Amino acid sequence: MNRRPTLLAALALTAAAALSLSACGSDDSSKGKGNDKIAGADTGSEAPVSPSPSVSDSAGRPKITFPSDAKNVFEFEKTGDATKDAALADSALSVNSVDEAIFEGSVDTKALGFYNADKALSASITYALRYINKSDTWVGETRYFDYKVTLSGDNKAYVTYCSDESKSYIKDKKTGKVDNTPTTANAYVLYNTGLTRNADGVWQTANIVSDRGAKACQP
Repeated sequence: MNRRPTLLAALALTAAAALSLSACGSDDSSKGKGNDKIAGADTGSEAPVSPSPSVSDSAGRPKITFPSDAKNVFEFEKTGDATKDAALADSALSVNSVDEAIFEGSVDTKALGFYNADKALSASITYALRYINKSDTWVGETRYFDYKVTLSGDNKAYVTYCSDESKSYIKDKKTGKVDNTPTTANAYVLYNTGLTRNADGVWQTANIVSDRGAKACQP
């Protein structure tokens, strides 16, 4: 079983937004993987890179740390729009914050509530606790790709992307056993997310819907 054995709780975006993002995911599939890759929104690099899990800055953003045997890779390039790029960067940090809670064995981490809000925060806490209560964690590498971002006014954004969990696996903290089961279609997940920019300028993930095994994300 790959490292996300159950779906992240599906939460309702507005109907129009959900349909729009799903359409983006379908378009990505028709183009093939590798197109529209987005990476390191604040690195200036044109090549796909992975924002560091330990990103922090002078604005009081919490430091996020990962163990040496786990890694998230976010494949996206700058869009040329500063607002979209900021939303994409914070979307990646939202993902990292949930995984950090799993690694730390606690949902009281600073980053979890910093990058997530509302229904997405509640779902993230529930999701992380599934690991924590079973004394599970994960190891390996998870890849995030085929990003699309749409703005709605000054403080709302919708981001869709895929994940590839074929190289990441559940690990039992008590025994150290890693569940290296074969990869299936369920290792690929389509995410539709809604973000809201708060008063401090942080793009918090507020809503999220996931579709495990989505055809749009299959290799």
